[in-house]
Amino acid sequence: METLPAAFTHEPPTGYRYEIVRFKATVLAIWLVHINGFNYSDHDPVYTIWGFYNTKKESFFEPKNSKSVGAAVDFADTTPYSAMTIKRPLTPTIANFL
Repeated sequence: METLPAAFTHEPPTGYRYEIVRFKATVLAIWLVHINGFNYSDHDPVYTIWGFYNTKKESFFEPKNSKSVGAAVDFADTTPYSAMTIKRPLTPTIANFL
């Protein structure tokens, strides 16, 4: 199993962990795993793609989906839950959750 890049400084949220899988020769897929699962999954762990990391360029990318790398992102703009950037202005209520 791969390890998180040193530049990845997020701590997993409570009840979650990260898993790293080699996606391509120079790209790692970073998965967020909900350890306790949900009712629909018989409480087995549930996986969601956090984002991607290019080891050659040393940069992070948001996911289009779990099989497609999206646009490059500044790590400072990511959250422990996702590398996807918010495309609209934040309201104070939403900003409090990030």
